Amino acid sequence: MPLGKGWKKTVEDIASVYDIKEKLGAPRRSGLQRKMNQPALKNLGAFSEVVLAQEHGSQRLVALKCIPKKALRGKEAAVENEIAVLKKIQHENIVALEDIYESPTHLYLAMQLVTGGELFDRIIERGYYTEKDASQLIRQVLEAVNYLHDLGIVHRDLKPENLLYATPFEDAKIMITDFGLSKIEADGIMSTACGTPGYVAPEILEQKPYGKAVDSWALGVISYILLCGYPPFYDENDSELFNQILKAEYEFDSPYWDDISESAKDFIRHLLERDPEKRFTCEQALQHPWISGDTALEKDIHGSVCEQIQKNFARSQWKRAINATSFLRHITKLGPGAEGEEIGEATSGGQRGKW
Repeated sequence: MPLGKGWKKTVEDIASVYDIKEKLGAPRRSGLQRKMNQPALKNLGAFSEVVLAQEHGSQRLVALKCIPKKALRGKEAAVENEIAVLKKIQHENIVALEDIYESPTHLYLAMQLVTGGELFDRIIERGYYTEKDASQLIRQVLEAVNYLHDLGIVHRDLKPENLLYATPFEDAKIMITDFGLSKIEADGIMSTACGTPGYVAPEILEQKPYGKAVDSWALGVISYILLCGYPPFYDENDSELFNQILKAEYEFDSPYWDDISESAKDFIRHLLERDPEKRFTCEQALQHPWISGDTALEKDIHGSVCEQIQKNFARSQWKRAINATSFLRHITKLGPGAEGEEIGEATSGGQRGKW
């Protein structure tokens, strides 16, 4: 597997480097185990596992991604792409790739361990939550995504599940994870249909060439959810969901948005702009007064937001693994995308994403 010189350290047995503690990433757990919800290279998720590991000597804890080499056959390009992206990144709000090891049987990726839990869980647990809190959270994500865009990297799968807190403490930073669908723009025009349906931009559904603006759209969806607890685009019928997205058809429904500032709504409108050319870039979004100024309200909206989060994100429609069939039905041009990927592979991605 040609991962390039200097990219990996060779070991006979990973146990010579790390003490393996326990498996991470299993379905819903409690306590510290659940909070150690680690980023996975999801395009290989069915063939690999993430374990909590402690480095000999330094005693440093990492999330160790263990990928059998036999599972990599035919998928080398996907792994190389994700590693290439991760190796370019060094930002306080992005989970870091710390080391790469190769044994005779496995490839191991040592990732920064984050222990603060998922975004929605933290909002529900905190007991008090305001527009200002949402604004500060979105500012951190915007700064990280703007950093990625400056490097020419498009994440392509921004969603709440990929936002984790670094520590359990109150002042913990939010961290972006999961770069399994990320792409370096210099690698060519992007047109492959991929992502998670509720967060996907209209230009992706139309299978048009696209760029960084798809991340801005996803941030608009996330911002909307953080202020009301439910998604801007939703329908039990997949075709109707896609039609809503294509038309950028959403509302600021009463009573859920009655106490939300006009500034917040204006911010969201600029991100959920149908035309990617008119849509706010991350840099423009960072300059909006709802982010950079003092227009975000400090009224407690915890009760209403949490009620809606628990109601809407418990639905199987949003929780089950992605089934690409209806997504593909909506795309009229089937076959290889401009990136040389099969659209079916890119959307199903080893059962990645949630509907």
